Amino acid sequence: MTASSAPDPFRIDIADDALDDLRRRLRATRFVEPSSTERWAGGVDPDYLRSLVSYWAEEFDWPARQAALNEYPQFTAEVAGRRLHFVHLRAVPGSSSAVRDDPGGSEVAGAGTSAPRPPLILCHGWPSSFVEMLPLAERLADPARFGGDAGDAVDVVVPSMPGFLFSELPDEPLSRQALARPLHELMTGVLGYKTYGAFGGDIGGVASGWMAATHPEAVVGLHMIHPPFPASFDDAPLTVDEQLFLDAEEHYDRTDGGYSAIMITRPDTVGAALIDSPSGLAAWIVDKYRDWSDCGGDVESRWDRDTLCTVFTLYWVTGSIGTSLRQYFDFALSAARPMITIPAAFTLSAEVGMVGFPRSIAERACSDIRSWNLPGRGGHFLAFEEPELMAAELTAFFGSLR
Repeated sequence: MTASSAPDPFRIDIADDALDDLRRRLRATRFVEPSSTERWAGGVDPDYLRSLVSYWAEEFDWPARQAALNEYPQFTAEVAGRRLHFVHLRAVPGSSSAVRDDPGGSEVAGAGTSAPRPPLILCHGWPSSFVEMLPLAERLADPARFGGDAGDAVDVVVPSMPGFLFSELPDEPLSRQALARPLHELMTGVLGYKTYGAFGGDIGGVASGWMAATHPEAVVGLHMIHPPFPASFDDAPLTVDEQLFLDAEEHYDRTDGGYSAIMITRPDTVGAALIDSPSGLAAWIVDKYRDWSDCGGDVESRWDRDTLCTVFTLYWVTGSIGTSLRQYFDFALSAARPMITIPAAFTLSAEVGMVGFPRSIAERACSDIRSWNLPGRGGHFLAFEEPELMAAELTAFFGSLR
């Protein structure tokens, strides 16, 4: 890892002409005929998409959402020659409102100003963004504002994962270990923390697992909502429960895995469509938000329209949907992850693909599991769907490691 730069304050500032072009494209959208009389049977329901696109074009207030996002202290830093974007919330012990550093010139807190609890990095997955982690981050940095104990406050870092939104791809294939390297450097080399805790789901969880496995001297604890698989199942025969789960996962992938098969094998083909059509981009993302959230088929029971359109707009104006797919295409280049030996905790999401996940599979990958919780609610985007639950889970686990 080459030298990294000090962080620079960052504000989101989307030009009017880019927004005008987006609205023009949305208003010119052509919609497909449904493949079935059953809504959502063939993917995104065209009638729902038509309504959502109309809202995005005519009613969504991006300037207001941009201003709200800019209330969070955001920064960029050069890590190994590539830009990495992140939100950095400082712990607010004894305060009833979160600190909002002046992005125009305030310093970023380093290890010397952190709370007694370890600082945390919260890593999002796909097709998501740093926005997903903000409700949880606020509750961790300023628990008193949400009725919690001010003494539980921690510094929180929420990066845009490499290749997502304002973060650039590294100058190497985006393997799982390549996802983790700049994040560890951000916490230690850029922000100066000697130790930290890592949390994530989906690829953010995978990156957190890699940080834990390769830097046990720095990562004090690992918390995931999607438990890791071992590098190999060869060490011991599969148990009955493990085999049943793996068979069920394979069956589920036959109905849900089309998106990943395309992105693993033809990311530039689907990327060409998504980067040129905002309605297609919205369809590609909202399909997974509905399928993977604990929403009972009503995506807006978990993701309100303004949040959906915020995520769509961020992907669109940064042109990063194609680079966000790179971690699928480069997956095969990932090395076998070492055993995770630091303390680990798991709060399993209630999504279909996680039902019946045997703890024994995680034990093949982690040697020190301290907590295994199945709350029975919250889907793939658990940090966003259930921020109160996840704040309590992370506070309890990382607080026990002091």
